[in-house]
Amino acid sequence: MAAIEEEGPVFAFLGPYGTYSDEAVRMFASRMGISDPVTLPCASFDEVFDCIDRGKCEYGVVAKENALEGPVTATLDNFSLKSNATILGEAVLDIHHCLLTAAGAPLDQVSSVASHSQGIAQCRRFLAERLPGRSFVTTASTADSARMAAGDPTVAAIANAFAAKLYGAEVRATEIEDHLGNQTVFNLIARQGHAPVFSGDTMKTSVALFMHQDRPGTLNMILSEFAYAGLNLTLIQSRPTKQSLGDYMFFVEFQGTVLDLPIQQALNCLRLKLREVKVIGSYPMLDDERLAG
Repeated sequence: MAAIEEEGPVFAFLGPYGTYSDEAVRMFASRMGISDPVTLPCASFDEVFDCIDRGKCEYGVVAKENALEGPVTATLDNFSLKSNATILGEAVLDIHHCLLTAAGAPLDQVSSVASHSQGIAQCRRFLAERLPGRSFVTTASTADSARMAAGDPTVAAIANAFAAKLYGAEVRATEIEDHLGNQTVFNLIARQGHAPVFSGDTMKTSVALFMHQDRPGTLNMILSEFAYAGLNLTLIQSRPTKQSLGDYMFFVEFQGTVLDLPIQQALNCLRLKLREVKVIGSYPMLDDERLAG
């Protein structure tokens, strides 16, 4: 009997193919030694988390924070309120927008520019200088606009070079974004209990903290516990719990792992004072990860 070849783990991501999330999947997969990952495009970050929680895939890739737009609230809300997914790693993807057209299409025939709303907003200066007077077409993703432009010489798209190659469009200009340094942090996620994928000398931990009630001094109390334990906070973000008006929780990240004694003590003290302390994951900090042995 012939052996059945394993295709490898499935990675869910915000589709369609050719998005920055798709590019981030391939970044994580490459670090894991996977050259051609099996991928599952999803319609939303909620669907990515749902695929993880229901066991439809082993890994998911979600955007957590953008340098220009700030935290991705859909991701933070899933980590904190909806999903039991754990974070296994993180990576930063440089967001470089390109101007794409159908192969060989003259720019003077372009009558409209298509992209996701953020793509258009982040390239307004370039568009005003190079393609003034064109109408804008908003698409569900930058990848959709690349696919549109590849088949219509009257449409230009704002997307990445990866999407251009995937859909057969021509790159007419690169790095057309108004603000250089646009980056997005992506997380590799899996179901709770998944074995670590990466290891590193410098670790960080993400937790969600839920109060019994909103009262003065709660945030100061939380920060005091971290300060007493000597922990370096790298992120703190308040989010509504969606239970009632004015009911908030905190999404917090700090250096270290839940295996460290000072962190265990700090979290145990917080468990005595808060309604819930939800540990979302401990994983290597950026630029300090390698495959777990």
